[in-house]
Amino acid sequence: MLKTTLKILAGLLLLVVASLFAIPYFFKDQITAKITTIINSKVDANVSFKDANLSLFKNFPNASLTLDSLLIINKAPFAGDTLVSLGELDLKMSVKELFKDANETMNIQGIATKNGDVNILFNKDGLGNYDIAIKDDKPATESSDSKLSLNIQNYKVDNLRFKYYDESSKIKLVLDSINHEGTGDFAASKLDLVTQTTTKVSLDMDKVNYMKNVALTLDAVLGIDLENSKYSFKENKALINQLPLEFDGFIQIVEGGQDYDLKFKTPTSSFKNFLGVIPAAYASSLDNVKTTGDFTIVGFAKGRYSDTTVPKFNIAIASNNASFKYPDLPKSVQNIVIDTKIINETGILNDTYVNLDKLSFKIDQDVFNAKAKITNVTQNAIVDAMLKGTVNLGNLSQAYPIKLDKPLSGILKADVTTKFDMQSVENSQYQNINNAGTMSLSGFKYTDENGKALNISTALVQFNPSQVNLKQFNAATGKSDISVTGILENFYGFIFKNQELKGNFTLFSNQLAVSDFMTTGSTTASTGNTASKTATKTTPQATDAMKIPAFLNCTLSAKANTVLYDNLTLKDVSGKLLVKDEKVTMENVKTSIFGGSMGLNGSVSTKGKTPVFDMNLGLNQVDIAQSFTQLDMLKKLAPIAGIINGKLNSTIKLNGNLTNDMSPDLKSLTGDLLGQLLSTTVNASNSTLLTALTSNIKFLDLSKINFNDLKAAITFKDGQVNVRPFDIKYKDIKATVGGTHGFDQTMNYSLKFDVPAKYLGSDANALIAKLTPTDAAKLESIPINALMTGSFTNPKISTDLKTAVTNLTNQLIQQQKAELISKGTSKLTDLINKNKKPGDTTKTVVPTTKAEVQEQAKVEVKKQATSLLKGLLNKKKTTTPAATTPPATETEQNP
Repeated sequence: MLKTTLKILAGLLLLVVASLFAIPYFFKDQITAKITTIINSKVDANVSFKDANLSLFKNFPNASLTLDSLLIINKAPFAGDTLVSLGELDLKMSVKELFKDANETMNIQGIATKNGDVNILFNKDGLGNYDIAIKDDKPATESSDSKLSLNIQNYKVDNLRFKYYDESSKIKLVLDSINHEGTGDFAASKLDLVTQTTTKVSLDMDKVNYMKNVALTLDAVLGIDLENSKYSFKENKALINQLPLEFDGFIQIVEGGQDYDLKFKTPTSSFKNFLGVIPAAYASSLDNVKTTGDFTIVGFAKGRYSDTTVPKFNIAIASNNASFKYPDLPKSVQNIVIDTKIINETGILNDTYVNLDKLSFKIDQDVFNAKAKITNVTQNAIVDAMLKGTVNLGNLSQAYPIKLDKPLSGILKADVTTKFDMQSVENSQYQNINNAGTMSLSGFKYTDENGKALNISTALVQFNPSQVNLKQFNAATGKSDISVTGILENFYGFIFKNQELKGNFTLFSNQLAVSDFMTTGSTTASTGNTASKTATKTTPQATDAMKIPAFLNCTLSAKANTVLYDNLTLKDVSGKLLVKDEKVTMENVKTSIFGGSMGLNGSVSTKGKTPVFDMNLGLNQVDIAQSFTQLDMLKKLAPIAGIINGKLNSTIKLNGNLTNDMSPDLKSLTGDLLGQLLSTTVNASNSTLLTALTSNIKFLDLSKINFNDLKAAITFKDGQVNVRPFDIKYKDIKATVGGTHGFDQTMNYSLKFDVPAKYLGSDANALIAKLTPTDAAKLESIPINALMTGSFTNPKISTDLKTAVTNLTNQLIQQQKAELISKGTSKLTDLINKNKKPGDTTKTVVPTTKAEVQEQAKVEVKKQATSLLKGLLNKKKTTTPAATTPPATETEQNP
């Protein structure tokens, strides 16, 4: 019997579970269609969601409808703007709501959202994008009778971002990472809503930031009167960072706006309240901090917020003769006085004013005072301020727990008064800005996380009417020292309006090392030891690409005795630098280098992802050996280091990308070079290529070639160098050289020689001597071509000596044939006998006819010329040292 009962119960349970799974499939489409119809009948916007899921388990015993990726997109005049974007919207309801007809009211008991964005925007005409409810006078849709009742008992918001922006007032409010939940019976006309909220607040007004990611916590009980649209603060505890505040009063929605009657204050008067305002990232625990004196915030807001008015308000922030000391720090901050008021007495927003009547504190013997007044805040803010006092920066970290990797040091002194309006700042109307006084910094030292130190010995800024003058700035870092003076043209525009920092400066340096101004990074990697997984090590990273600041728009006239760049030492550097739009333009830059001088015009830009440059260089009387050894770019363009000595004049135009250390990326170079060699000598033995060349062309002695005043032009692109053909003269031998080579040292060059026959040796000269002076003068130069391939370190040389032999033979044949024919048979017989080898008893056959004379003359002359050139061109040169023995070549030498 028991077993039967258990089986029945198990079956029933299985049936219930199965029903809980099955019911959502039957009602999902019906509920989804009803929700969609209700939304579309209520709002004038484009509403969509990716998917809908109905579940009886998520909020059991209630049903739950979840809409995924809900979007509400505005129509005109905000067409295309996203009003609401929710990753998930969850609606909780009773299961019985699933069985209602389409015309019956659906009751929603709970709402929850996750990962959402709400963007509220007011345009210049004062229209808000949130006003999407269909007006009563708009024609109703067929399903407008569909009803939705919000009998909410609880709601919850997880990770919502709320953004508010008013184009006319330029007020931007952002509430980030909102986590909020409330519990109350919205079915009742009057209820108490218990809420808990955490968020981070940022506030900007007309490009000026007043709050940035200020942590806000609020636990409050709100009394809600739905009939009268009145919301009262009953019990609440708020924290702004760690500053406690209490609220009292109400907000009521009325026709034309909202009525405010609010009061707030700090529940205690301890000076710890002030320390609590400071973000936690710049402070530490307040538990053991010793304080004296008080700090209070008291305020109210009363009146109507409408299109033309704001509530009147008064916020007073005050502290008198206070002090604090952190337990682990040696110094204290004393004599703290704060007297600040933010007031609006008319209800007109522009009449709001801020009075900082006094801000003062003392550390050791150093006293600092400030006061300011800001009026006309929304239309054209007017600032009247004063700073006076001394701050020892080294004392700051000894009195307050500033989180610095390395301590600061230095003395800051200020005695400045200023009065200006924001419109004059924005429009660069410097004549309306009144400044007076000075500000100085001395003995400043800062060391970054990589151990790189910046030392400012003296910095002095003088505030003159309508101008800020950098009178002195002396600093050192690494191997570098700099001294700067100049004028800051729009100091306030840079500080308050995010404008470019404009100015004209003069810089001098005894020594400037470019590497001192590069940024480097490091990364922490696990050691991989299982026994000590927490152990780490720091490994250096490659230097980050230097970025030219986008806010700079200035002119810099610079002079440096020495500039160290990579492995180069530049002397007597001078020129003008124009900095704008993340680009440096260099004008008339001059320097002494490689025993000569260099002029430079061009630009460097870091605006794109990869830094780029465009340069025109002029080299004058530079030492070839130094320049082609120390400059990688010249090594690739012409690998002649150690081979040619002397001086070089050259103009180089080039552009390309820069690497992270601001060196040219050789693979990206494009440009051209025109060079002239001066007072040069050649060390052929230092070049495998030249050794191979002279071994294959016997008449060529490179050590005797004069390269003085030789001019050559090359172009380069995509790692390939093209040398335009140029002429070299060696005595009265003419040579034309041209071709290409790659940055990888592969090459393809051709040499064309016009060689007079007299340079082919004594035998050739003896033969030529037998010609009449007239015929010898008619003898042409011999063209010889050579092709150089392979690489500079492993060259392959081929020549057309066979063709050269044929050309010479043909010339001699024509000359000798003409002579023999004119002189007759006896002369030919003598020539034949002369060419017989010893022991040759062959009977000489003497031609008798003219035809026989011509044919025999042709044979004998060709035989003589061929024998002559074979012996000449295969002669061994003077013994060459083994170290410079050329590699195997592909020489055609034997005709």
